[in-house]
Amino acid sequence: MRLTLRRRALIAVLVSWPLGYYYLDFSFFTGINMFRDWRTGIVGCTGRWEEYVNSCNPQGYSSTLALVELFVTTAVAVLIVYGLARWVAQPVRQVADSVSRFGPNALGLRLRASGPRDETRQLADSIDGMLDRLAEGYEAQRRFASTASHELRTPLATQRALIEVSLSSALTEDQLALLTRQLLATNERNERLVDGLLTLAETERGLMANTPLRLDRIVAESVELYRSTAKEREVEIGTALEPVTVLGEEPLLDRLVSNLVQNAIKYNRPNGVVQVRLHASGELTVSNTGPMVAPELVPGLFEPFRRLSGERLDSSSGVGLGLTIARSIVAAHRGSVTASANPEGGLTVTVRLPPAG
Repeated sequence: MRLTLRRRALIAVLVSWPLGYYYLDFSFFTGINMFRDWRTGIVGCTGRWEEYVNSCNPQGYSSTLALVELFVTTAVAVLIVYGLARWVAQPVRQVADSVSRFGPNALGLRLRASGPRDETRQLADSIDGMLDRLAEGYEAQRRFASTASHELRTPLATQRALIEVSLSSALTEDQLALLTRQLLATNERNERLVDGLLTLAETERGLMANTPLRLDRIVAESVELYRSTAKEREVEIGTALEPVTVLGEEPLLDRLVSNLVQNAIKYNRPNGVVQVRLHASGELTVSNTGPMVAPELVPGLFEPFRRLSGERLDSSSGVGLGLTIARSIVAAHRGSVTASANPEGGLTVTVRLPPAG
């Protein structure tokens, strides 16, 4: 039968209690006799077991021997207590040794404790849950780094190919203008991608300040900024904003609203509509009349470099970080964000931020 931490502690108490009693009794008796021998030269006798360790006969008593006996018994007591403590803590030490082996090259390591559900089992199960979350984080970082490098490599390869074309032969004025526009578009996409990655890194570190901000003002300003873009795309923007104050950083909240409005305009149809609503409870909803979206694909849109087309490398519709950045900003502000597919097409993204006060 495997001994639990509780049973080990009980056995250690049962063993150490009588040993501690006899050690204290012997130490007290020996100390008193050493003091008597120093003051009067006459030691006391009690007729108990302590007398047989060092004779209480004044002619045969030795304070030096008593001191050696006291030192030896103290050392033995310390060793016994240390051994019992290590024996009791052995299950916890085994857990610590297993956790210390966890790392990027051992993501599958788990304790998988069995037996009765005592404190040690609960600790092991909690650590297994924590290791599961850490492994998911490791894997998410690996996938993100791999995908980001792929996303950066593709436009860089395009730029290189365009530059090689320009160097390989003389270009006409029209060809040079076309090449310049293509290089500029590729460079702008790289800039958006790097800017998005930096924003993700900033939100991962947490907020640097918690300033009371009028969210309705931030939303109104962001919507006005994109009205001309919406008009060019024949998209109408409607707003219904109630006053609400939240705590956070204005640049991040502005980026949050801008990403949601920009996505709602970009993934829309001609003569479409974007509705932006803000409630006094801190709930912000942005919906559009875009193409039909399968409900099972909606959660994946919050993943990095995921687009409505489903193609990771489809660069025609942006860098694929809009909703990922939005989720990260909302998490940094201790809020939540969800999305749902509209029955007539398009998405509705709902952000809930805790109001200030």
